Amino acid sequence: MMLQTFGFIVILPILSIAVLLTLFRLIKGPTLPDRVVALDLMTTLGIGVIAAYAIVYHEPIFLDVALIVALVSFLGTIAFAYYVEKGTK
Repeated sequence: MMLQTFGFIVILPILSIAVLLTLFRLIKGPTLPDRVVALDLMTTLGIGVIAAYAIVYHEPIFLDVALIVALVSFLGTIAFAYYVEKGTK
């Protein structure tokens, strides 16, 4: 078994558990910022899955997709921070 395949077999369950725990926080989050942070973490975990897939199957184009998802997630987080800051004034 190649090291990359073994890494994928180890990484994927860890990411899956993290997604389940984050989904719990997304649903039960007491405040809106908790839910936004959980959603941001979900996108980060999704990027981890995409990166692991790209490494195992030797498809570097998926890393570009992961980069675009990361940029969109960052912009969404910035927009939310602006919304929260504007709402407190």
